Amino acid sequence: MPRRSFFARSVHEVAPDLIGVTLLVDGVGGRIVEVEAYDQEDPASHGYRGRTPRNESMFGPPGHAYVYRSYGIHWCLNLVCGEEGVPEAALVRALEPTDGIEEQRRRRGTDDLRALCSGPGKLCQALGITREHDGLALDRPPFRLRDRKEVPEIVTAPRIGITRATDLSWRYLEAGSPYVSRRA
Repeated sequence: MPRRSFFARSVHEVAPDLIGVTLLVDGVGGRIVEVEAYDQEDPASHGYRGRTPRNESMFGPPGHAYVYRSYGIHWCLNLVCGEEGVPEAALVRALEPTDGIEEQRRRRGTDDLRALCSGPGKLCQALGITREHDGLALDRPPFRLRDRKEVPEIVTAPRIGITRATDLSWRYLEAGSPYVSRRA
């Protein structure tokens, strides 16, 4: 299982290493197939303009969750990286559902396996992630991370849904996965 020291590196090192790791919340989740990296010098990052009550967890110790509401509708899960006090995080964009699939289907209201976790808001709904998870350690319940069994082929692409720094290819995806939010 990735330990906090796993996250105590640059988000640009951690993000591709997350592809293939299994993320579970209370036993429900799947393999990470898509993430986006955000660092302190990135104008698209929540931490770019400094610490606020909303982004406080992004400045916390690595190996913790930063959960925020997007557009006032969807929860989004980020995994805090780097060093404490420096805002870096990897947004988990998509999972391949593997555990607690019936619970994910109930929460999402769909039987379509691909539609369960193919976007950051969808996966938070499927895993039951809310603001209550913000700041929690990723190496303690309700979270559980399992090491990847093999290193998948990873491709990069520009990030999605941002208006600044759109030219940066800081989106990491498992090549050929049908579970990503949008193909590269």
